[in-house]
Amino acid sequence: MRAVRRLTEDEYKATMALPPRAVAAEERPPFDFWSYFDSLPRAEWEGHDFSAGGVSDAYVMPGERWEHVLVSSEDKNVKLVLVLDLELNEVLGHYVLDLNKMYGLGER
Repeated sequence: MRAVRRLTEDEYKATMALPPRAVAAEERPPFDFWSYFDSLPRAEWEGHDFSAGGVSDAYVMPGERWEHVLVSSEDKNVKLVLVLDLELNEVLGHYVLDLNKMYGLGER
């Protein structure tokens, strides 16, 4: 297993393309990524709680190289994104997607 790696915003965005294909709930994961999730130090969670380990969504990017697996937190607007490299069958890294910060959600 590759060591845990927090992706920068630029690295994360470099794995995105439009339009992504939503992965159906009944589709099996391409490989076991939970060992990567389990090895993440809680400091990588940036103060959020992803401990329930619930996957809210997953998307395969055009070109079939990257899959983004979104793990839910206590805040519906914050996800831990695991970026899967489908060519190498390993986790490239992770990124805390905080829509509150990105779009000012929840601010008054």
